[in-house]
Amino acid sequence: MNEQNVFVVGVTFVVYLILMLWLGIVAYQRTNNLSDYVLGGRSIGPGTAALSAGASDMSGWLLLGLPGYALAAGFEATWIAVGLLAGTWLNWLFVAQRLRIYSHTANDSVTMPAYFENRFNDGSRALRVVSALIILTFFLFYTSSGLVASGKLFETVFGFDYKIAVIVGTVAVVSYTLFGGFLAVAWTDVVQGLLMAAALVMVPVFALNAVGGVDATHAAMMAKNPELLTFFNDVKGEPLGIIAILSLLGWGLGYFGQPHILARFKAISNDKDMPTARRIAVSWTALTLVAALAIGWVALGYLQTDLGDAETVFMVLVNSLFHPVVAGILMAAVLAAIMSTADSQLLVSSSALAEDFYKAILKKHASDTELVWIGRGAVVLIAVIALVLAMNPDSTVLGLVSYAWAGFGAAFGPAILLSLYWKRMNRNGALAGIILGGATVVVWKQLSGGIFDLYEIIPGFILATLAIITVSLLTKEPEAALQAQFDEVRRKLG
Repeated sequence: MNEQNVFVVGVTFVVYLILMLWLGIVAYQRTNNLSDYVLGGRSIGPGTAALSAGASDMSGWLLLGLPGYALAAGFEATWIAVGLLAGTWLNWLFVAQRLRIYSHTANDSVTMPAYFENRFNDGSRALRVVSALIILTFFLFYTSSGLVASGKLFETVFGFDYKIAVIVGTVAVVSYTLFGGFLAVAWTDVVQGLLMAAALVMVPVFALNAVGGVDATHAAMMAKNPELLTFFNDVKGEPLGIIAILSLLGWGLGYFGQPHILARFKAISNDKDMPTARRIAVSWTALTLVAALAIGWVALGYLQTDLGDAETVFMVLVNSLFHPVVAGILMAAVLAAIMSTADSQLLVSSSALAEDFYKAILKKHASDTELVWIGRGAVVLIAVIALVLAMNPDSTVLGLVSYAWAGFGAAFGPAILLSLYWKRMNRNGALAGIILGGATVVVWKQLSGGIFDLYEIIPGFILATLAIITVSLLTKEPEAALQAQFDEVRRKLG
């Protein structure tokens, strides 16, 4: 990219960042207490909730990791998309409305650790502290994946040194999250979600036209490697096997335990709006997943040489296909994808520190104003630690995301689902499931070969579910008040 084009793209980036910062300032003026900062006062509409959930879910890996995987693996990458789409639909169908009602009924719980504590009346605070520790641990990896993506973006577009690029991306994300809280995150997510969808659709359409159509792309893939066109073989022609396919589909299990996605369910203003939000969310997810896969596949016909880093394929195509002004807008979509997830992760992590550590353990009578500022300080602290983790230029976005995704899905997914549907579940079962699910992911990740090649979220999810059921049945039933609370939620659901 020549200097003039770099300047045009740079101006587009600056305008975009100013818009996001302005939204953060407006949100700051409407943030008066911790509920406002963490959940926007439970005031967002179905469209905002749906687009915010989608944008915060997909992150930079949707424009970098998934197209890069499709470029390298061909049709094999479809399995991940199928798992993710199914997970999105099931999460909105079975979790969204119940969690919105139950989190409000359970003493207006604004964070996930607070929900677990109030749902099971855990006076020991063990559930709250353990949940917060897991959130902080895995979000460090998740947030760092976004910073890695930002580093690749600024390195590719502007030629920055990778480490300088990561720092620039970190400052961009922290700037508006720090002040505006949840409202800033939700409002910017709407802009970012629409921009991401537009960019993902435009790039494969223009690339397909440049290649000469679907037939030409198919012929190019066939010429490079016929195995790219198979669903059940890898690029070497070897069968994927049940472990590989289950591992790819298993990504869908992660949705039930992602704190930053579940927060959107709790924040929606009216639980009756969930069907509308679900339709918007599933449609957006289907469109963007198909488009992201198409980018990688069409690039196989468009690119004449191999890329050093497959995860830069979206940016390479944009630079090649579009006028600098349009390229700048489309590149801003990558920044949007990164920011829309990293800001949510920083916010959930900071609320865990402020509400679930500082208030719960250190200062029980802290004021809302004090907690909001503690949360803002936590945003900076967590961003700095994630920045350090992201400084390795060999890190892959997809690799970091897969680990954190598995950690949350296994630790919290079974606990959330059973807490919403099983009246007999108790505090001991919840604690056992959360600990075993998270620990299984950490241990399984270190092993390899045979069954240990299975994506760690699957054994973690299964073992956590068994632990919750077994321990709950072996220990005493929940107290009458908790069972009455469960019945009340069921009545509200009609």
